[in-house]
Amino acid sequence: MRKRERENPCGVCGHYHKYEEGEVCGICGHRMPESAEKSPLHVSAFPSEILPEFLYLGSYDNASRSELLKTQGISRILNTVPACQNLYKNSFTYHCLQDDKTLQFDDAIQFLEQCEKDKARVLVHCMSGKNRSPAIVIAYLMKSKGWRLAQSYQWVKERRPSVDLSNAVYQQLQEYEQKVFCSADVNTLALPVFPSFSFGFPKASDLVPAPAFSSIGSTSIFARPLDVPPHEFQFGAGHPQSNMSASPFDANAPNPNGGDISMDS
Repeated sequence: MRKRERENPCGVCGHYHKYEEGEVCGICGHRMPESAEKSPLHVSAFPSEILPEFLYLGSYDNASRSELLKTQGISRILNTVPACQNLYKNSFTYHCLQDDKTLQFDDAIQFLEQCEKDKARVLVHCMSGKNRSPAIVIAYLMKSKGWRLAQSYQWVKERRPSVDLSNAVYQQLQEYEQKVFCSADVNTLALPVFPSFSFGFPKASDLVPAPAFSSIGSTSIFARPLDVPPHEFQFGAGHPQSNMSASPFDANAPNPNGGDISMDS
């Protein structure tokens, strides 16, 4: 019997190896988890892609496989654990956080922003890829994408289900969330201003001008003297003026075409 017939194909790359016996695939590093009956997760040598062609999340084991990182185009590595050794300083650009208790979010995010500006793919890792490094990635999503903590955590968790944040780390993320959104620009957080719909009716605060019958040099009816006697009012005529007596439209002029009785005043 040939060797290939005694082996099982790798579930990641398709190569044959003794998967059920725990043998690691020589091509992609895929192997069966230690407790496969308890967890359906497969341990992969490939880091998890958080943002396409830019941000990757993984463990120290992922960071130790330089050839696999190169196949994914990763050229920079953010090490969140000071005790972890940077293995390939000649092949990758490293940035290491110095505090092993408090996560330095601003320092890490500054490095990631520079990677994004340079269009360089970067791996963020800790020992297991479950606690410290996911927290850094979540903080970066809050700062760069403007997402709240719950949304950022869900995004990372869906792409790397093994994420398991400790209470201390999650509390640091909560404090950083308050820092990010409380210090944001007030204009960006202000409530939107919706247009006012009056449907043609004036608002209570608007000054309503008095209506006028004519808009061309005429006087409003509310400005007309109130002491004009009723017998002096004539249709088609204004106030009596001396210079209008010769006008052909004078109300007192007789009708030249007939003997109709003139209208009473």
